[in-house]
Amino acid sequence: MKDRLQITAYEVVEKPMPLRAAQRARDWIDELPERFAYRCLPLAIANQVGWEILNTAGFTARWNGKPGLDAITIKFDGEPDPLIGSHFGHGVLTFSLGYLFRTTKSHNLWVKGPANRPKDGIAALEGLIETDWAPFTFTMNWQFTRKRHKVRFEEGEPIATVVPYPRHYPRKFDATLRNLNENPKLYQQYIDWRNDRMAFNEELKKEGSAAQKEGWQRTYMKGQDQSGETFAGHETKIQMKEFRRG
Repeated sequence: MKDRLQITAYEVVEKPMPLRAAQRARDWIDELPERFAYRCLPLAIANQVGWEILNTAGFTARWNGKPGLDAITIKFDGEPDPLIGSHFGHGVLTFSLGYLFRTTKSHNLWVKGPANRPKDGIAALEGLIETDWAPFTFTMNWQFTRKRHKVRFEEGEPIATVVPYPRHYPRKFDATLRNLNENPKLYQQYIDWRNDRMAFNEELKKEGSAAQKEGWQRTYMKGQDQSGETFAGHETKIQMKEFRRG
């Protein structure tokens, strides 16, 4: 029997940053006409993978462009939060999460910015950590991309996502380049999809057409190819388990 996969977040401070299962919703998508970006299933699925770590204090930060630790100024809405500050210099804003993570043997933890949450003037830095053995904590870091630009983080806003990742997994893949013509079945499936997509896009331009009434093609959302064949393992949503006190 295979070992059950496990992730444990050990609290190392009295009030660590809250953890929750990653959420599908994005404010910027909710503001779009008909929230059309949710039709992009790969984007919506990526939003739901892993666990989000939430900011504990609202604040505005600004980097003056210099390398020193004092080059970032932070103005908190209330009392300063000791988990948020400038630790590395060079325009890097640091969040101390307040946890020591442990994962199942041979599983790392991918620590990244929240998927599809762009923030003007600053970018999330990512890390891959061997959390099955390391007795260390880690930080989440964001690097300013513009000098003298104010960046806002709200209380409760996701500032990091953590995703378990099997060690050595990518290197197991043999990477091969081939011409699509070498795979006749896949070539024909691609041609059928391409032609159907081009025809649909042309129909969208015609007032009152069936394509306009349909609005968008749903084959990938349904896990189907152009012949209607459905892939049995297709996913349209992911529900991560919430952290619970053990």
